[in-house]
Amino acid sequence: MKKVGDILTKKKNKRQPLLKCEVIHSIDGRIRLRCRAFEYLFEQKEEIEKKIENISSIKSAKISILTKNILIYYNGKSINQEEIIGIVEDTISLYSMIAYKGEREDKTKVSVKERSIQEEPVEDILKRIVSTTAVIGYSLFNKKNKIVPNSILGKFTTVPAIASIALSLPIIKSGISSLRNSYRPNADALTATSIVTSIVAGKDSSALTIILLSDIAELLTSYTMSKTRNSIKDMLSLNEEFVWVQLDDKTVKKVEISSIKKDDLVVVHTGEKICVDGEVVSGEAVVDQAAVTGEFMPAIKRKGENVFAGTVVKNGTITVKTEKAGDDTAVARIIHLVEEASHRKASIQAYADNFSGYLIPFNFILAGITYMVTKSSSRALNMMIIDYSCGVRLSTATAFSAAINTAVRNGILIKGGNYIERLAESDTLILDKTGTLTEGKPQILNVISANKDISEKEVIEIAAAAEETSNHPMAIAVLSKLRQSGWDIPAHGKNKVHIARGIETTIGQDKIYVGSKVFMSDNDVDTSILDDEAKTLISNGEGLIYVARNNELIGILGIQDKLRDNMKKAINNLRYQGIDDIALLTGDLKEQAEIVANKMAVDRYEAQLFPEDKAKQVLSIQSKGSKVIMVGDGINDAPALAYADVGVAIGGGMTDVAMEASDITIQSDNPMLLPAIVDMSNKTMNIVKQNFGMAIGINTLGLLLGAVGTLPVFWGAVLHNSSTILVIANSLRLLVYDIEKR
Repeated sequence: MKKVGDILTKKKNKRQPLLKCEVIHSIDGRIRLRCRAFEYLFEQKEEIEKKIENISSIKSAKISILTKNILIYYNGKSINQEEIIGIVEDTISLYSMIAYKGEREDKTKVSVKERSIQEEPVEDILKRIVSTTAVIGYSLFNKKNKIVPNSILGKFTTVPAIASIALSLPIIKSGISSLRNSYRPNADALTATSIVTSIVAGKDSSALTIILLSDIAELLTSYTMSKTRNSIKDMLSLNEEFVWVQLDDKTVKKVEISSIKKDDLVVVHTGEKICVDGEVVSGEAVVDQAAVTGEFMPAIKRKGENVFAGTVVKNGTITVKTEKAGDDTAVARIIHLVEEASHRKASIQAYADNFSGYLIPFNFILAGITYMVTKSSSRALNMMIIDYSCGVRLSTATAFSAAINTAVRNGILIKGGNYIERLAESDTLILDKTGTLTEGKPQILNVISANKDISEKEVIEIAAAAEETSNHPMAIAVLSKLRQSGWDIPAHGKNKVHIARGIETTIGQDKIYVGSKVFMSDNDVDTSILDDEAKTLISNGEGLIYVARNNELIGILGIQDKLRDNMKKAINNLRYQGIDDIALLTGDLKEQAEIVANKMAVDRYEAQLFPEDKAKQVLSIQSKGSKVIMVGDGINDAPALAYADVGVAIGGGMTDVAMEASDITIQSDNPMLLPAIVDMSNKTMNIVKQNFGMAIGINTLGLLLGAVGTLPVFWGAVLHNSSTILVIANSLRLLVYDIEKR
């Protein structure tokens, strides 16, 4: 049985959730609270104080950024401490994104700047390896006739020594840069010192060996990073090199896509991919927009309508006036978000970088102590050749890159190693309903008119007029029903969208409202005439769309969206992997949410939520210390996806907004990929831990053997660099990880 003292100590040392307030001291009329978020809200300090002081029962509020405390004087007769804590937490939550961003940036700060190995071209590293191997071969061939110069200058004039300095110039520059900018040595400073020291000791072959093995480790790392970047670009890129441009004389010319600029007229034919964002100025075409907007039904694009890069012309020819090209297009923005993933390091990766940075001075100190005790330059040299930094630093970077590469090959886009770590740490799953738990392809099952004078056709046509420009799954169901029946959309005015409520438009002089019951109530439409029919449809698990004209209800549509195959199985798998709290958040009616929640056996649900309500729910759960995965597919989900620890957009019907806001994008409609990527995240973190153990264990053994004189300098270099290669090779196992099998 645990001692009470141990339990209290553990509780005391547990880190407080970022937005949670903790009572430091209190007496009647005064309370001091501590909240970690204050550390990142220096610029918002006065604003927060004023908001809290605006509460009538609070006399004053003073925040100390240094101690992360707030001191509040209040009227104890009209407000209690629990209410004050609630007020402070609610006020801080308004600045939650600033606080979370500050905390994450803080976690990823590194104490020492290292050279970006992954940015060096694989071809350059290969050339260096070939050159080093050739010089080593030359050195071995001339070993019998080799004479070691006595002078220091002479030792630097041998062929191997000159080659070593030339080949290690990037390492030397990086080491000097670190000392100059941060006044601390980095891993390259240590490597450069060991190379120079080897040459001074007359062991130029050891210097070449250090360079060769370091380059092999760098080659494996750079290859992994390069392969990952290329996989991501292949997944998202337009895969088009040339486009047709209309010239001033109306003729067309084939040009490179990179030469396209704003206002150029691009002609796109049947079967071609649109490579710019812009407006159609002539022609008509059927365009598949699923890759960008999520609308699975192709849209007819005419003059005056907008098109996006990444969409495909299925039939017809259009001329597009370019508004955005190249790096400004929607698809390019997503690619840039992914390529910036190197700036979003996982906590463990930042820890590894910092840990290796702290260990580097230790090697220099250990070398000095060893030399003073043993008077042996070779033993001291081993203390600098054998270090922890390379293995520890690469143990995380290569593993995350390999995992991201494997995910991309399976149609899963992970925008940074930090999200892999957070997936492995998560304990809460929040799910959207439409398009996430369901297929997002609903069908109209019933059309009920408010009176006999209104036909089913009229109800559908009026609803379609309002839904024509929407890509919401329910809108698609209405438009599909219209097209299948061979009916036409009546001429109508501009459509105005009310998020999570409905859409309004005009047909002639009539005002049209199409949406939820709440939307009808907002616009003074009486729905009681069809209450009984509505209850019957809801009991059958159908969603409702109300259709009104001039504040008069004309009918309701009963729509049902099929649940995704294997979704319940995926949820059960996630529970098995440690996700012990699963919630459903939706903008749909409570009755609809309850039916789906019961079928999926989720722990709880919230219905009729606005996008900001979903985001607040996420923050509320996070404030209690939980790590949240949010899964969604639409614009309504974007705020919650952005706020979650890990936002996952799933399915071929996801919108471009959801794709940009999410941290992980699953292009497939298969929900079993959710537990699969969580499993891969756990596997990745296990490999990172193995790498830590190997890097520290092998190098510690090398340092001990080198210190007692058992391990020569040459074999010390081999042991150290071999441990680094072993760590990278262990990480590369993730390249052959079978996501589908898992």
